[in-house]
Amino acid sequence: MTAPLPRHVAIIMDGNGRWAQARGLPRVHGHEQGAESVRKVTRMARKIGIEVLTMYSFSTENWNRPRDEVAALMKLLHRYLKDERQEMLDKGIRLRAIGELERLPKFVRVALDAVMKITDRPGTQMTLNLALSYGSRAEMLGAVQQLAQRVQRGELSASAISEEIFAEHLHTSGLPDPDLLIRTSGELRLSNFMLWQLAYTEIYVTDIAWPDFGEREFRAALDAYGLRQRRYGKTGDQIQAGSA
Repeated sequence: MTAPLPRHVAIIMDGNGRWAQARGLPRVHGHEQGAESVRKVTRMARKIGIEVLTMYSFSTENWNRPRDEVAALMKLLHRYLKDERQEMLDKGIRLRAIGELERLPKFVRVALDAVMKITDRPGTQMTLNLALSYGSRAEMLGAVQQLAQRVQRGELSASAISEEIFAEHLHTSGLPDPDLLIRTSGELRLSNFMLWQLAYTEIYVTDIAWPDFGEREFRAALDAYGLRQRRYGKTGDQIQAGSA
């Protein structure tokens, strides 16, 4: 029996800077090589039938990095959007972005909005979801504030707020929660990423730095996921009985 594929894979792409420094290269070279890994993994995910692929591309904390590195990352993101636009159209990939997008430079926002608009059409095979200027605590705080305003306006009672309604006010509204989280470069933390959405997500950590992560490494993560038993609080016997 073929192992089930995750519907939604989320990736914390870590290790670009360290990969470059270990080779005596400027950190930006690691980010450039990491962009190639994004292309490889995105193409494979679409080909094998992953519905949603979320890439943690730039966190709210990343704004604290050296100004020249942030500027280089924004230019790299802009170039990626221009270079990949046609392939997204040809391959039926819908681009989506989550985070405090208003903090991005205007030239990046314009390119991002254009690609999201042109790829948002019927018949798409996969959603590529970029987490940009994203922080999960800020996302959840924003959801709480929106709900409080609705309660204050009388549109919603506090007792009616459910997990489903709360999730509708998150940036990921309309997307399934991730089934699999991949983190590269061996770090064992969530880094303020999708803290609500990852409640029952299977986690896979590899020591491989993101610039060295390609199709073989992605397949290894998917194979490991296929061996997991997702119990959601139940026992293994209950899961087996339910599938019999």
